[in-house]
Amino acid sequence: MADDPNKVRAEIRARQAEDGKKAMAEYEANAAATRAKTEKLRALRLAKEAADLAAPKPAPKAKAKSTSKPKTTKKKKAPDGKLSDWLEGQAGSGRNT
Repeated sequence: MADDPNKVRAEIRARQAEDGKKAMAEYEANAAATRAKTEKLRALRLAKEAADLAAPKPAPKAKAKSTSKPKTTKKKKAPDGKLSDWLEGQAGSGRNT
């Protein structure tokens, strides 16, 4: 005869419970490792911050004066001549508008 269906279901449930226990143990181990790593990094960070506060700050560097000439700003030249002169030049060159 075939296995009793209740017995098969009981075996399946037992395997699932065992798998669940393994998964939960793995989850808790990962969580504990993460907490330990976080605590270690926090301690290192706090120690570094304390050392930075205890150390004297270096004096700010003085800016060196420039010995080169200051740059001059170039202004655009106003066009020489009048508009009428330019128009005559355009017309004389064969351009008709």
